[in-house]
Amino acid sequence: MTGAGTWSIAEDDHRKITEHLAALLQESQARCALVVDRTGQMLANAGDALKFDPAAFASLTAADFSANDQLAKMIGEPEFASLFHQGEKESMYLADVARRAILVVLFDQRTTVGMVRLKVKQTVTDLSRVFEEMFGRASQGGGAKAPGLLEGAEDEIDKLFGD
Repeated sequence: MTGAGTWSIAEDDHRKITEHLAALLQESQARCALVVDRTGQMLANAGDALKFDPAAFASLTAADFSANDQLAKMIGEPEFASLFHQGEKESMYLADVARRAILVVLFDQRTTVGMVRLKVKQTVTDLSRVFEEMFGRASQGGGAKAPGLLEGAEDEIDKLFGD
């Protein structure tokens, strides 16, 4: 698996990802949707403002998905393509995107896990197409020519949080 350190997201790719997230939220009535890479970097989000540290959440999401991949292997499955965590008021649904990223959908009682699961299925297909196009360009050397959206993001995050 490859993390964001070896590829970058162009502005047009980020726009497409965000549009797919916004459509998912509108169709499912979920609160928030995020895309996290497998190394724990937040790539995009849409919906309600996050009330927690997005960097910590992204890191924990990647660790959760990785741990569950190991559990899947222990029971003879190659992987779990999706995970569901149900809380009293808030729940989250996680789905693999192109074996490179994780789609996270946060939702409450305004919708059901069935509706979220249904709408996530199409969104994963749409996002996978975007990621495959990005990786196709990167493997042809096209990705290195244009500066990516995440270039310099670490410095900007440090400025925001004063670290």
